[in-house]
Amino acid sequence: MPAPFAWINGRWRCPAYAYGVLLPWLAQQEITNQVRRWQPLHASLQDTRELHDYQHAALAAWNKAERRGSVVLPTGAGKTLLAIHAIAQVKRSAVVVCPTVDLLHQWYSRLRSAFDTDIGVYYGGEKLLHPLTVTTYHSLGDLMADYGSQYKLIIFDEVHHLPAKAWGEAAFMAPAPLRLGLTATYPSEEEQREARGRWHLDELIGPLVFVQRIEDLVGEQLARYRTQRLRVTLTPQERQDYEREYTRYMGFVQARQLPKRFGPAWLNELTRLSATEREARAALLARQRVLRLLAGCQGKFQVVETLLHEHQGDLCLIFTENNTVAYALARRLLIPVISHETGAAERKDILDGFAQRHYQALITSRVLNEGVDVPEAKVAIVLGGTAGAREYIQRLGRVLRKVENRQAVLYEVVARDTVEEGRSQRRRRAVKEQQEANHADS
Repeated sequence: MPAPFAWINGRWRCPAYAYGVLLPWLAQQEITNQVRRWQPLHASLQDTRELHDYQHAALAAWNKAERRGSVVLPTGAGKTLLAIHAIAQVKRSAVVVCPTVDLLHQWYSRLRSAFDTDIGVYYGGEKLLHPLTVTTYHSLGDLMADYGSQYKLIIFDEVHHLPAKAWGEAAFMAPAPLRLGLTATYPSEEEQREARGRWHLDELIGPLVFVQRIEDLVGEQLARYRTQRLRVTLTPQERQDYEREYTRYMGFVQARQLPKRFGPAWLNELTRLSATEREARAALLARQRVLRLLAGCQGKFQVVETLLHEHQGDLCLIFTENNTVAYALARRLLIPVISHETGAAERKDILDGFAQRHYQALITSRVLNEGVDVPEAKVAIVLGGTAGAREYIQRLGRVLRKVENRQAVLYEVVARDTVEEGRSQRRRRAVKEQQEANHADS
């Protein structure tokens, strides 16, 4: 028997994700195939928008790779429309997987408008199956366990989430032979290893088949943009507190040589040590105090007030690193907040009010990195330099949807002479390197 078959419990077995690869061998051996239960998709495409050249190229690359692989397109460049055309080409039952319920509802709306057919929805609050269904990563395992053989095509939106162990397991047990991954930020090899999953995306979905860079679309499909880093100075008391806490935690880190011994995973080791060692625990708590101080320093709040005044009439998205800062800023400026604590109804009301310009600005603590579709927003203000390359690209993408010829701008506000400056510079380099690597791989 060919790989990946293995003799287990008295039978030849193989994981479900390998089904598509084995189809030619099964046909050659004239083995009866009773796995598939997929149905023809009797739905005509109602979306009359033409694909851009790069979308045609992406679809062609995916078809050439036997309809298995991932596509990287910038936020606002039409990943959803690309997926809709992939579904229309395959003309068989398909399931779209997304990371949040909000995105699930967005996909449902787009698919319902694109095809003249009922759309299934499968997640904790609703389980209605149709040949074209939308689900979440959280619910994918249950869906595949009970109904996996009913879908020929599986589309993973925001596919960078998939390497996580639990979600990778769901893709592993899905027999769908055709697979399409979509993202604006394809994870590096290191990021996929750090997710602690058993598999890489090229194994679960297929290779990276196409990459379109932001720079190639600016001015045409995406808004022209600029990024600006603003430095603020800590107050004397903030500087004193920062130096004390930073010295406390870095003293322990350097004494134990954690970066030298554990490389990028040194923080994980500090966290592990903090469970059993008092000094390590004190160092970890000192680090947390440093991050809180930098996230909510007075200078950043003052800069936000200044920027909102400068951009009166523009819709502004303000990104913070934690809920404490988000709510403190909201109380000071009387601006609504969306966090992981915000209920679905309140979140919808806030987003609707923002889109209708009842609010000039909206504050969030990371939860809006993905899934927000507010084309009118042209200003992003990021407080803190601790986020990674992925968050930076995602946040920039929130303001890149083109509206006439208006320029988008992303402000990054960091504290001068602190760890934020170094992290900001490293992240910018990482963004550039990641984009170059993805372009080379495609």
